Amino acid sequence: MKKHTSNSPAVIDEQRRQFLGGSVGMGLVGAGLAAGLISGQAQAGTNAKKVDRMANYTADQLERVTLELVKPPMVPKHDQVAKGKPKIVEVKLVVEEKQVELENGTKAWVCAFNGSVPGPLIVCHQHDYIELTLVNPKTNALAHNIDLHAATGALGGGAMTLVSPGQEVTFRFKATKTGTFVYHCAPGGVMIPWHVAMGMHGSIMVLPRDGLKDGEGNPIRYDKAYYVGESDFYVPKDTKGQYKSYDTVTGSMNDVLEVMKTLTPSHIVFNGAVGALTGKNAMTAKVGESVLFIHSQANRDTRPHIIGGHGDYVWASGSFTDAPQQNLETWMVAGGSACAALYTFRQPGLYAYVNHNLIEAIMKGAAGHVKVDGEWDDNLMVQVRKPSNIA
Repeated sequence: MKKHTSNSPAVIDEQRRQFLGGSVGMGLVGAGLAAGLISGQAQAGTNAKKVDRMANYTADQLERVTLELVKPPMVPKHDQVAKGKPKIVEVKLVVEEKQVELENGTKAWVCAFNGSVPGPLIVCHQHDYIELTLVNPKTNALAHNIDLHAATGALGGGAMTLVSPGQEVTFRFKATKTGTFVYHCAPGGVMIPWHVAMGMHGSIMVLPRDGLKDGEGNPIRYDKAYYVGESDFYVPKDTKGQYKSYDTVTGSMNDVLEVMKTLTPSHIVFNGAVGALTGKNAMTAKVGESVLFIHSQANRDTRPHIIGGHGDYVWASGSFTDAPQQNLETWMVAGGSACAALYTFRQPGLYAYVNHNLIEAIMKGAAGHVKVDGEWDDNLMVQVRKPSNIA
């Protein structure tokens, strides 16, 4: 198999090195990086860590595997505990610019990784390498790249992956941190928020090599996992208050940007559309099954909640290095991040999985369902007396 090498910063062309451009200056980015470095140095050495020999492998020592990506909310097949040495995990993302229906005839242009909003969940283990090929077909109109929050250096890969229509690029990074992370397109200036608001984001889960643990070091296992990607859309209206539609992706840009400036989404949805996770598309489980929910929001803060259930174990910040919080009713996810929450279902029925800003859930669309099969337990809940006239 062909071996790929990363270009050094010195040979990355001017367009890529200056990809932020426009309203976001490199000076601000540099200042932010410097601030982060100082903070990291101040904390370094306070806690001595056990040497992890798995961290010492280089890419040329490892075998390659291909991750078969799937459309969310499904999650790729993976081992919860790593087997053997780290691996080079090959991933391919193809950008698709297309029009989708958000609800009842309301349409929006999206830029979708592998055709889905959100893009597919990428799964690996700490110290694995992700070798990612980004393809921008010549039928597209826009330049695209990818910034992975799990990656270290070169603006999360954004500086090495900017491709025009008709181009593809391959780069590799080492998954040094465990947790759940957002990835998104960041081609520069105002195009950054516009592409993200067009659904061009996804998530990557980097599992600890020995699997998830509770706060006391005991292993945590899950029977199945789902990926819920929350998106905010900004569909313009005409003078009659009707949602507008556009023939081309570029034709929608100016009007959408004006709506985005109001910070008021027209739609806030799970997995690309109102009702994408309800009805026949509902997530499923059985009584006694433990389900891991990975939830991302690339733009805005959100607050997942399972109506009728709880977060038995929650990594709200996304860091698997931290001990999970336990027995939460609702948990916060900061914009530009992803979280993981595990719940073992104890009763059958239809559960609502929502953003617990209920205005956003009910009136904007941020809601899904989990259909759970099994036997009802009266000891947990029972109707003592049916409705009747007041005595």
